[in-house]
Amino acid sequence: MQIGLIGCGKMGSALLRGVLAGSEDVEKAWVFDAYPAAMESLAASDPRVEASESNLSVAEQSDVLLLCVKPDGISWVAQEIASSKKSCLCISVAAGVSLAVLESNLGEAQRAVRVMPNTPALVGAGASGFTLGSNATKEDAKTTKYLLESVGIAHEVSERLLDAVTGVSGSGPAYIYVLIEAMADAGVLNGLARPVAIELAAQTVMGAAKMVLETGEHPGVLKDQVTSPGGTTIRAIAALEREGGRNAMIAAVNAATQRSIEMGQE
Repeated sequence: MQIGLIGCGKMGSALLRGVLAGSEDVEKAWVFDAYPAAMESLAASDPRVEASESNLSVAEQSDVLLLCVKPDGISWVAQEIASSKKSCLCISVAAGVSLAVLESNLGEAQRAVRVMPNTPALVGAGASGFTLGSNATKEDAKTTKYLLESVGIAHEVSERLLDAVTGVSGSGPAYIYVLIEAMADAGVLNGLARPVAIELAAQTVMGAAKMVLETGEHPGVLKDQVTSPGGTTIRAIAALEREGGRNAMIAAVNAATQRSIEMGQE
């Protein structure tokens, strides 16, 4: 497989590094970015990576093309790719840019997939949703899932649900950072040193998430398993409910989802 990357920022670099680390199927990776230093950093990380001279040059040498540019730049990049003589699978991570917009700029020869990833892909723990364009095939779906799973998990969804994916996982890491910070603040309030409090809070969040993923149990069941009658945990949960903790999280996810919908209409 020949893979291309346009946009060597954090997300693009994370996806490509993950793919290269998890797959021996990639023979060559061609990259381009307006900032040469970004390309050079990636090229130095793996002998299969080579800096290219333009967006079009990357497209003409790739079977799969990762489009990791900002939403306001995706249309003109896609228009450049449309002039390529080679048809490739174009995977876009541009938030709020619909498949209709992508396909109208890419032209009929290219196959499009729209992806909503998240930043934990940087540490191999990403959570992504993706939607196939009208020209994409079942094989393209397998390829997309394979690439995204090299840096986490991935689910195929209908395009209208990508806004909900944005609300839950795309923006979700920020909610958890706020939660970790608040837990750590409470630890400091009760006498813990801040570095200790932050590490305990972060490890607790990671461990709880791992329990959900690895046991397959509903979060409510796992919560009940650590909630003793009259104990500390049920007292804490009662406080969370009293202060609207559950409603606050639902409101946050819904707000991000609605903003994602608005961005797609702008």
